[in-house]
Amino acid sequence: MSSPVLWFVTGSQHLYGPEVLKQVAANSTSIAQSLSAATPVPVEVIFKPVLTDPDMVRALVLEANSDPNCAGLILWMHTFSPAKMWIGGLTQLNKPVLHLHTQYNRELPWGTIDMDFMNLNQAAHGDREAGHLHSRIGLRRKVVCGHWSSQSVQQKIGDWARVALAWQDLQGAKFARFGDNMRFVSVTDGDKVSAEAQFGFSVNGFGVGDLVSVVNQVTDAEVAQTCQSYLDKFDVAEELRPGAAQYGSLRYAAKQEIGIRNFLKAGNFKGFTTTFEDLHGLDQLPGLACQNLMAEGYGFGAEGDWKTAALLRAFKTMETGLAPATSFMEDYTYDLGSGNEQVLGAHMLEICPTIAKSRPRVEIHPLGIGGKSDPVRLVFDAMAGSATNTTLVDLGHRFRLMVNDVAAVEVPPMPNLPVARALWKVEPSFEDGVAAWIYGGGAHHTVYSYNVTSQHVRDFAEIAGVECLVIDAKTDLNQFRNEIRWNNAVYTNRG
Repeated sequence: MSSPVLWFVTGSQHLYGPEVLKQVAANSTSIAQSLSAATPVPVEVIFKPVLTDPDMVRALVLEANSDPNCAGLILWMHTFSPAKMWIGGLTQLNKPVLHLHTQYNRELPWGTIDMDFMNLNQAAHGDREAGHLHSRIGLRRKVVCGHWSSQSVQQKIGDWARVALAWQDLQGAKFARFGDNMRFVSVTDGDKVSAEAQFGFSVNGFGVGDLVSVVNQVTDAEVAQTCQSYLDKFDVAEELRPGAAQYGSLRYAAKQEIGIRNFLKAGNFKGFTTTFEDLHGLDQLPGLACQNLMAEGYGFGAEGDWKTAALLRAFKTMETGLAPATSFMEDYTYDLGSGNEQVLGAHMLEICPTIAKSRPRVEIHPLGIGGKSDPVRLVFDAMAGSATNTTLVDLGHRFRLMVNDVAAVEVPPMPNLPVARALWKVEPSFEDGVAAWIYGGGAHHTVYSYNVTSQHVRDFAEIAGVECLVIDAKTDLNQFRNEIRWNNAVYTNRG
């Protein structure tokens, strides 16, 4: 997807004459251009000819479905567009939809308003007709109401556009799974066939030997260049610097990074997984390699967690145009001081440096599992600020997205914990927030982000047609448990 765009699609009819249709087209063009130039909207918005009959609607939908650069449609009924003319097209549409309920003029010209003005500017009429039809046919869509020039409306459109870009990016995306998932673990496994049907991405396994053969082809010159990039970007421990005793370990970590990147590029993969239980032929569990590849935008999941790898890639796409601040994460352990309960998030090695508070440090330390040489990794503290933790879980008969709003806090000194780490407080409270997560079946692996909000996750779930459970400051645990029960009745089984 080299040049994704959104289509601005306007509905009208011939009842009001050609001059009105010319004005509709001019107004719609102006709105599309303004949205395209708006700072909150991260993608180009292009005007499409005004639709006035069923054949035009059907033709546009077929065109959108077949255009790989069309990331979604923004629909607006400038005048009155009888909704039955949209049935044949919208029932075939497979692109995300935002219904923008607006009008060209912000204020009414009280002293001059007449019926001609009313007929031209009757989106209050036309969009309600459209909304009825959308509900009648079960169209999944985002509805945004307000004047198109307002900051809040443009921000909502921009937020949805990020999600539409992520959805477009996942269609046909490929993820490589080096080895299987960690043995006996439930939540990192799942139904890859159903995931491809639901979300559009595929996951296929590769023996670690396939990766080893690519790693072994990396040249000394490539390794030297990558090691120099580490010295430029990070603070590198003395024992890992050129000429020091463990410089060879840094060189091997660089070799792994280059090899994995080459494998992913050759296969056009957008993410990958590893597992410490399958490292045959590798000298280290990849740590630094996974961290740097995540920072480049690749999805990643540890212990074979392909669902989190795909979700991370989607979140990285949602960050388009922003300073990236999203990582693979794991809820590791708790500080249960009364009234100040906190979650310490980390992983063995693989936390993305885009969430670092300051310049990361490259270090080498023993790892008690995996049976390989001491792995190289980036060590840092994550930023403080508002963030989210999101998980995608397979319930056996359907998928569920869960997102928890959290407040990341300053990380205290931990000189004996040589991994990247984050510390946060759970909304609405530790007791209710964690209980809600467990009631919902949320995983211990998550995507942790300072940019992607719970609203982004809601919009993504709407496009995908899957359940979304949100845990935030307003969550009531009893109501949350009832929501789970109600959702079990609403969301149908696969097949």
